[in-house]
Amino acid sequence: MDRVAIVQHAPAFLDRAATLAQAASAVDEAAGSGAQLVIFPEAFVPGYPAWIWRLRPGSDMGLTEELHARLRANAVDLAGDDLAPLREAAKRHGVTVVCGVHERESEFSRGTLYNTVVVIGPGGTLLNRHRKLMPSGPERMVWGFGDAAGLKAVDTPCGRVGVLICWESYMPLARCALYAQGVDLYVAPTYDSGPRCIATMQHIAREGGCWVVSSGCAFQARDLPDDLPGKARMYPDPDEWINAGDSVVVAPGGKIVAGPLHEALGILCAEVDLERIGMARRNLDVAGHSARPDVFQLHVNTGAARPVVFHQE
Repeated sequence: MDRVAIVQHAPAFLDRAATLAQAASAVDEAAGSGAQLVIFPEAFVPGYPAWIWRLRPGSDMGLTEELHARLRANAVDLAGDDLAPLREAAKRHGVTVVCGVHERESEFSRGTLYNTVVVIGPGGTLLNRHRKLMPSGPERMVWGFGDAAGLKAVDTPCGRVGVLICWESYMPLARCALYAQGVDLYVAPTYDSGPRCIATMQHIAREGGCWVVSSGCAFQARDLPDDLPGKARMYPDPDEWINAGDSVVVAPGGKIVAGPLHEALGILCAEVDLERIGMARRNLDVAGHSARPDVFQLHVNTGAARPVVFHQE
């Protein structure tokens, strides 16, 4: 069996270097407990922009622009190897790392940010980069639309890992694209939380006959920097839990085996037995004997919108 660890920590908001230092330290801690797969939340570097759900259109435009400028300045440039501290931590311990980042494309547009999740292999190389296909609601003021170039499951020592971000897990065809690739560990870095989110993770584990690892964002108002524009008005109570986290690990078939970690910070660990996947799919295998390819077909355009350059050693 393999050990997975979900890091439900608050990042150093709007500070890429400090957040990556925290992430590397968390990998050290998780690996020390025996984890082979370490998972961080959605947009962890340099933090999910929760303020977008409280800013007002029009009257808060100045705040919006100032906050976006700081996000962009601290976003991750994959071509420039901004993730070196995290890659080095993965290589140091021989673990696989999944982490959500704000990605700044420097090769072409220089202006667009993407909600991206990277999968870093135990050798420190980048195995995959998935950009969120459709940002939700006001997220569209922050991130551009992703493509299906990274909509794939990749082989790791812990099994085939596929990633969907937050509300992508409510997109049936996106889920099917991963099921069709034999995903073993369905990883869902997310800002979603609460009973609905947890129920969805259980449904996916039943539907896909796979392990589901949902890594939630958890932080209080006190975790936002004091110089955050508009903080006093948007977050007057420092003890407010802006998001509860609710990270959870669900076994094939839908049983929760770890979590949910609610309104708390920590590292949530679970043992993952890949043999349970075959047992779950004996009765329902949506990409195997339960599929009807003579009735249903799914076409996925995996071509990237433009060339993508990764930095690897």
